[in-house]
Amino acid sequence: MKASNGKGFERSYASHLQHLKLKGLQPKTIDAYSRAIRRIGEHFDGRIDHLTEQQMADYFTELVASHSWSTVKLDLYGLKFYYAHVLRKPWVAPGLIKPPKTQRLPDIVTVEEAKRIFAATRVVSYRVFYFTLYSLGLRLGEGLRLQVGDIDAARGRVHIRDAKGNKDRFVPLPHATHQILRRFWQVHRNPVLLFPSRHGGLKGAATALSPMDPGGVQTTLHKVVAACGLKKRSRRTACATRMQLT
Repeated sequence: MKASNGKGFERSYASHLQHLKLKGLQPKTIDAYSRAIRRIGEHFDGRIDHLTEQQMADYFTELVASHSWSTVKLDLYGLKFYYAHVLRKPWVAPGLIKPPKTQRLPDIVTVEEAKRIFAATRVVSYRVFYFTLYSLGLRLGEGLRLQVGDIDAARGRVHIRDAKGNKDRFVPLPHATHQILRRFWQVHRNPVLLFPSRHGGLKGAATALSPMDPGGVQTTLHKVVAACGLKKRSRRTACATRMQLT
């Protein structure tokens, strides 16, 4: 990227990041939209403020050939956001991309398979975490963000914050899940987090300010699933959820 183009692009990119944060988007969305602008900026040597419809068509044609449709859509949305909030220009290529419609049935983890996963998970914090995800029907991030104050035992429910679409919701709290979470909390006694970071060991967990590392959670789950001989994708264990497993 030429120096003259680079300086202008960096200023625009910084403005893009600022608007992404001001709009209250989720961290994953901010990361995806910022990555989109970096990729497009690299392709056009930083000159992305006056792209023609044909230039966009050529760029996204190459992108479709080398990346997933998920990436293509995120790059499209990221560029649209850039045009709307940084350039304050109308979108020049309406109807440019129409991803194919797909409808996939979720992979179902049965109760017996879930029990095998729990039994094969040797690290207690991970085992309790997987059980909680399964019994409450949560996504990974939703489980990691759980706090002590989100557990409403009196009403038998859990407050899920900042779920998909930045929305909160309540889910039923099975008795078995409540008992396991209570025993687990008595081990680490963090005043805020239900699943505090493991980096400082048990002593550090009591004062940890961040939850467990999502990478470690996912890597361990993949290893356990493989060890159990299961081939189901379980990014979200949305199966026979909200059960009281015994």
